[in-house]
Amino acid sequence: MTSHTSDAGVDAVILDYNGVIGLQPTTDQWLRLTRTALWSEDDLPAFQRAFWNARPAYDAGQLSDLAYWATVLGHHPGARRLRGLRDADTDMWTSTDNRVVEVLHHTHESGLPMLLLSNAPRHLSNVLDRHPWRRLMTHALYSARLQVCKPDPAAYQHAMNATGTADPHRILFVDDRADNCRAARRLGLRTLHYTGRPADLAAALESPN
Repeated sequence: MTSHTSDAGVDAVILDYNGVIGLQPTTDQWLRLTRTALWSEDDLPAFQRAFWNARPAYDAGQLSDLAYWATVLGHHPGARRLRGLRDADTDMWTSTDNRVVEVLHHTHESGLPMLLLSNAPRHLSNVLDRHPWRRLMTHALYSARLQVCKPDPAAYQHAMNATGTADPHRILFVDDRADNCRAARRLGLRTLHYTGRPADLAAALESPN
């Protein structure tokens, strides 16, 4: 854990989704997606490279579901396979860490405003918005809707504006990626580089206002 906070407290929190609230995909989930794509399970690393190479544009709303998967696969999947790919992909990102959700419930009860800032394609964004933990957030901002991904400064600026807090040093940003945290610090935000320990998150959120 790397935390850049102080005893002065914060007025709002901006949280990442995947790797903080959401659990990372399991190998079984990756293999299910690989099979759905009709890709050899023995070549999972190559599939993951193709998956991630096209992902920034998909997350930023620049590619439709069809265009994304056509880029990954090198050909257009049929309508039925496209639905299967989207469903298997979405399933990989919708399991949540109940320990973190419990921390967020306590924070919500304390009255500290929380906002979600997530790199996510449009369909996944719609699914996440229906999850019960989403009600703990005053706002949920997704890259596909903003048409910009972290660590682009514009993504953070959208979130900072949504908090209504003028001083960025009164905002805590939480993300599991070090590069996203570095970008946030350059804008004056406090950061918590989350490394999978809910106790670290709880400690950061309990800092007095």
